[in-house]
Amino acid sequence: MTYGAPSSLIYLDHNATTPIAPEAADAMEPFLRGEFGNPSSDHALGRRAHEAVEEARERVATLIGAAPGEIVFTSGGTESNNLAIRGVAAQAPPDRHRVVTSTVEHPATAAPCASLEAAGWTVTRVPVSVSGMLDLEAAARALGDDVALVSVMLAQNETGAVMPVAELAAAARKGGATIHTDAAQAIGKIPVLVDALAVDLLSIAGHKCYGPKGVGALYVRRGTRLSPVIFGAGQEGGVRPGTENVASIVGLGTAASIAGDRLQADARRIATLRDELWSSLSAAVPGIVRHTPEVACLPNTLLVSFPGVLGAELLDQIPQLLASTGSACHAGEHTPNATLLAMGLPSEVALGAVRLSLGRASSVEEVSMAAALLANAHRRLVSTGGGRG
Repeated sequence: MTYGAPSSLIYLDHNATTPIAPEAADAMEPFLRGEFGNPSSDHALGRRAHEAVEEARERVATLIGAAPGEIVFTSGGTESNNLAIRGVAAQAPPDRHRVVTSTVEHPATAAPCASLEAAGWTVTRVPVSVSGMLDLEAAARALGDDVALVSVMLAQNETGAVMPVAELAAAARKGGATIHTDAAQAIGKIPVLVDALAVDLLSIAGHKCYGPKGVGALYVRRGTRLSPVIFGAGQEGGVRPGTENVASIVGLGTAASIAGDRLQADARRIATLRDELWSSLSAAVPGIVRHTPEVACLPNTLLVSFPGVLGAELLDQIPQLLASTGSACHAGEHTPNATLLAMGLPSEVALGAVRLSLGRASSVEEVSMAAALLANAHRRLVSTGGGRG
């Protein structure tokens, strides 16, 4: 059992999801079969399930420098973000009904913020620069005594830009706001320590860090006021009721331990591959534009725009290369990559975007092949005039 896609495919879409680590899958297997107890049951099976959940809680906490009691298990990053944003809002006094966020958040943050806006809250969306970095001066101006929550992602899922969350948190804390960051893309790629970031809430998604889908966690700093958004029994300290997904929680805990052990070595190797990919593409494709920052970025992410073509049509030419564009197609009409538009780039550039995100299984051979396939497909499309269909 190994990482990665079948050998006939080149998988460069690790920001969408990662393959489950073999060790995580192995750790889950007993809890899908004989160890099926409910962690709330007071008998041998239940106690073993409870112990497994608590061990996983300790592993996730260790990865981010938290206390085990500050980890709440959820169904994934989306639920974690909703619990953070809506849970803080439910506790907010009437004179603090404003949220500060960014213009390049994942929908799992943008949508709950929009739901608060529809309910009468004010949402201040801070812009980013042309390099995709949060405008800290604009963010500082946006803060005030009426702000209940500041929610800015730690690493942008399209560009890979690592946002200045610690600096923003320091400014926001002076005004008494609660600080949340969506760290789904950052966990397992860069060091993520809650005290260094000075955040109160931090979201994790299992399937972004070689764990299973359908499980995540929310770090809740001790003393942070948070209401549940679903109601039931008293699991997870009453903040997230419902019988725990034991097998997936065990898988997430194992993935967290592996991520901690491999973090530095993986980051160095994958960053080298990413840089080789960019070097090959920039040499082979005249006019290609890099949108991933040179510094303060994830080691695995490369967002580029190919000139004169649609990113979606380019990838259609290479079925063995699995990557993404960040754009959408409805009834044959393509819409540009929203993150690039928020960065102030023109539609024609955003339409040519392709996101290439590497992972543990990525190899020198795959990177070389991917660059050649992309360059050849780009030449074919440009030469036939099929790039803006």
